[in-house]
Amino acid sequence: MQDSNHDIPQRVIHIEDLSRQKTVEHNDLVTSVAKMDKVPMKFFELAVSCLDTGNAPMNNTVFLSKKTLFSFFKADDNDKHSRFKKALTTLHRQSIFEVREVNEKGKLNFKIISPISSSEWNDYNDIVAIKFTDDIMPYLMDLKRNFTQYLITDIMELNSKYSIVLYKWFSMNYNQYETYKDTIKRTKIQINQMKNPYIEMQELRRITNTVNEYERIFDFEKNILKLALEEINKHTHFIITYDKIKKGRSIVGIQFYIGKKTVKSPLPYKENDLESIKSKAQKEQEEQNLFNKAVQNKYTTLLGENLLVGFRDMQDVSKMANLQKQVYPLYDDLKKLRGINGVKEHIKYVANHKIGAEKQMKNIVRYLKRSVEQYLQIVKLQDVD
Repeated sequence: MQDSNHDIPQRVIHIEDLSRQKTVEHNDLVTSVAKMDKVPMKFFELAVSCLDTGNAPMNNTVFLSKKTLFSFFKADDNDKHSRFKKALTTLHRQSIFEVREVNEKGKLNFKIISPISSSEWNDYNDIVAIKFTDDIMPYLMDLKRNFTQYLITDIMELNSKYSIVLYKWFSMNYNQYETYKDTIKRTKIQINQMKNPYIEMQELRRITNTVNEYERIFDFEKNILKLALEEINKHTHFIITYDKIKKGRSIVGIQFYIGKKTVKSPLPYKENDLESIKSKAQKEQEEQNLFNKAVQNKYTTLLGENLLVGFRDMQDVSKMANLQKQVYPLYDDLKKLRGINGVKEHIKYVANHKIGAEKQMKNIVRYLKRSVEQYLQIVKLQDVD
């Protein structure tokens, strides 16, 4: 690194920045075969998180501090500098991505890509410069569609390369689910498949680079699947469970079920964080839209006529939005089974039996939801009989 670059104008990533850093990659890279060990893989992911996807870095180079690297890998021993150099050397010499793409004719194209072209540092400052290859950049920058983003702090806690590979694959599917769940651009079946993705064993072995390893499903499950999911469930914002899918006596695939914990935030929430403000504004707008629909909904009129909601309730944006989101879809289900008169009769019944349930009715949304859920179970059993 040149002396003239001692005061580098580009942004240098420090450890306190990591809670806000997201890694963004094209889905073809997420589903590629990463032929590298855990430490080089985490090095690469950390370097990618330093990119600003809207602004290509000069010379494909990002800058981060040595302290960030050592903290990221929890390295505090006397040998950390030599291990840092060894990991970077391995990343340069032995690490590749085998990328598989579908071309315009629906045929598969295959690429082998080296991710990093050079790394520079010196003894008199804290900065490390990592330069990406030209071939990897299209998978990291100017991503308008088919990309996945995830928290680099989740990756930091994972200690197996299989955990990292599967975490990225889960993130890809769950990102798609969150993108389309409130739209009409995908069917309910497609949205459910994004949240609960199925993968064939052959494809699972390909992305984990275990085609010729752990050939017995018992060994694969024990050494790859269970250990990876244990780490992911413990250290990331996902909760993953799965079922093995059989065809005859053979396991042909894995059905995963993705749940989500509260997003991890190692540093205190900042009110002036642009992304947080944007997210909060979007939620408020969504709530307002639900409130507007609820006020005009015929079910609100029925509840008002039966004194289950009052004037003050109708001025409560959060309460009305939750009625629209949680209760009214269930009334729609009841309407399909018993017609609008069936809904009216149910609401009238709930109103006539509210005496003695004052405590439960303090949360009117939960009370109405539970009531109609219980009644729907009875109606469906009657229809079966």
